[in-house]
Amino acid sequence: MREENLKNVRKRSKYRSYKGEIGKVAPNILNRDFTTTGPDQKWATDVTQINIGMDKCYLSPVLDMYNGEIVSYTISDHPDLKMVMDMLGKAFAKGRTRRGLILHSDQGWHYQHAIYQKSLRDHEIIQSMSRKGNCLDNAMMENFFGIMKSELLYPNTFRDMNHFKAELRKYIEYYNNDRIKLRLKGMSPVQYRTHNTVLS
Repeated sequence: MREENLKNVRKRSKYRSYKGEIGKVAPNILNRDFTTTGPDQKWATDVTQINIGMDKCYLSPVLDMYNGEIVSYTISDHPDLKMVMDMLGKAFAKGRTRRGLILHSDQGWHYQHAIYQKSLRDHEIIQSMSRKGNCLDNAMMENFFGIMKSELLYPNTFRDMNHFKAELRKYIEYYNNDRIKLRLKGMSPVQYRTHNTVLS
């Protein structure tokens, strides 16, 4: 291969946060029941890896199942615990947590971590986890990742990772405030939440 100036091309592996049971695994309380009657009853979270050239970054959001709104998010170069805890901190700062709120995730090591789980308990949040290897248990979060990648990542070209991160922040702002959904009666997630809050 060296004589012919050939290089081995490795297929990029998908990011997987599951590392076995390194902490406490929560039960699947959500059980694919994504229905809600109002905001901040059921949240979902996950991490997705994004490749731009040879660089990688990781998006860690919290999504409200009521309207699909991204409550908070972090973008990090490393899929570490700080990424997830910063995301939680931003969500808590919104003042939208209530006793009995369910936060659903997969069995990723971040979500099994004692610090993460204590933070949920301190805010009286109920932790729920998907069954191992079953992405449909967290379908709403997976759906957001799919929409973001099909609308932002795949059709566009980015100069570098910094350019992508800037566009990702703009996209999430657009997704929350301007992108309409049929299931939300032609409103954006934020419009739907504020409209129904006024009515109630």
